[in-house]
Amino acid sequence: MKSGWLINLGLLVVVVGVALALYFAPHPQEKQALAIPVSTLAPAAVAKISIEFPAKKAVSFERRAGQWFLLQPFAARAGQAAVDGVLSILTATSVDKFDASDPARYGLDHPALVLRLGEEVFTFGTYNPVSGMQYVGNRNSVFLVESRYSEAASIRPVELIDKNLLGATEKIAGFDFSRLEQWEDHGLRLDQDKGQWQVIRPDTKPKQEEINAWFTDSWGTLIALSVEPYTPDLRAKSPSFEIHLKNGKTLHLDKQGESPELILARPDEGLRYHFPQDVGFQILNPPVGAAK
Repeated sequence: MKSGWLINLGLLVVVVGVALALYFAPHPQEKQALAIPVSTLAPAAVAKISIEFPAKKAVSFERRAGQWFLLQPFAARAGQAAVDGVLSILTATSVDKFDASDPARYGLDHPALVLRLGEEVFTFGTYNPVSGMQYVGNRNSVFLVESRYSEAASIRPVELIDKNLLGATEKIAGFDFSRLEQWEDHGLRLDQDKGQWQVIRPDTKPKQEEINAWFTDSWGTLIALSVEPYTPDLRAKSPSFEIHLKNGKTLHLDKQGESPELILARPDEGLRYHFPQDVGFQILNPPVGAAK
């Protein structure tokens, strides 16, 4: 009888303990309230970015007219998604906040990465051995955040280049494909006039709906697999074509390869764009109803 009574008492203690733990445990709303913002700076307020490493060249960006541009280690349009990844630290939260009076304790005396966003400076230190999260210093405080924030800022500079062949303000008004091999005998030029495509080649039977579908499905979704800087060689001769823009400017593009991938070079940017081989056939062969 005595042992049974002791067992019941033990079970009662366990039940009461569980009940008290559930009662005092933070509710989802309270857990959310414990999240400490790492910064109060809004991403939209940032116009300059600098990413600094101990043994590598710094990477810097600048926002001009709503578009981000790489300044160092080379000049190029920056991809918005890549920049958003770098800026994501501004919306990060931490469940812990520490005093920054002893930076060596968190590896912040010799940071692995320094991220300057406008007037705020984020220093990335060592990782917590228990949680695996990284110590980050900002505004005389130290926070614990996920490693993805430093990883987003540590990707190779070439991966930060915008993979769109055309910039956000470069709107297509027409094409001149006359210097491409498949069109050079009779030439081929397409121009938009009041929403209609005008095909300049005598032996064509174009259909507006087919050209519109081609333009939307090919040029409307054109994103490179990769982009790389290069030094234009004015002496080199490659098949080329031109894109006429709505602002009156003309872009010259060199086709530097077509197999096993399409390589289009923009001498004006000093950049080379790589696309799948089938994309090359699609974007450079509009359905104009011509016998090639």
